[in-house]
Amino acid sequence: MKTITIKLTAPLQSYGNEATFDRRTTRTYPSKSAMIGMIAAALGYARDDSRILELNRLSFAVRVDQPGKILTDYQVVEWKKDKRKITYRDYLQDAVFVAALGSEDSQLISKIEAALHQPHFSLFLGRRSNAPAGVIKVKIFKDSTPLSALKKLNWQASTWYQKRHTDQKAIHVELIADADLLPGYPSTMVKDRVISFDQRHRQYGFSPIATTRLDLVNPCFKETDPSTTHDVMKFV
Repeated sequence: MKTITIKLTAPLQSYGNEATFDRRTTRTYPSKSAMIGMIAAALGYARDDSRILELNRLSFAVRVDQPGKILTDYQVVEWKKDKRKITYRDYLQDAVFVAALGSEDSQLISKIEAALHQPHFSLFLGRRSNAPAGVIKVKIFKDSTPLSALKKLNWQASTWYQKRHTDQKAIHVELIADADLLPGYPSTMVKDRVISFDQRHRQYGFSPIATTRLDLVNPCFKETDPSTTHDVMKFV
């Protein structure tokens, strides 16, 4: 299997959850359907293109290298002439994720890599207002599943975030993946399989996912000098 990893970072990201017009929440990690949407846009697929459904076959995993904080945006929307509604939109602030998608079709992964470097349509992280923070960074792993690729990849959190954890030699990060990539782990069903991206009738089916944690090396780790440690209780 050949796998591509995609670093996702931006001031704001949002990944659709069950929502209404009045309140739109976000998952705490990028959904597989969101990644399929991004790849389809890069490849130039229209929303009703049947080739989008084939992308559901990609193996998927995502690593939460820097958890985001929820920001709720308060909006007043004119939805009919002279009629307004109060709505709320949730976003993830300052998050960094690494998504991995794999396939036995190595040509498809190469095609996705090329498209992400030169996308046909504009790319965004969940919503159109969420532009990526610069060029999307991708990496190819040959003979690797999404899970093994994410185990090999070093910690991708922002430098300022890494420096906040200089006392930790290993960083524990959450990893969410297709359930078949994590056999033996408890799985849950999420509504994340793309059936239609048509704006008039968006539709998603259920698929199983599982969650685990990975230990990553912290490049900013600084070992504490024992001579500088002061224990006030030893004199009691």
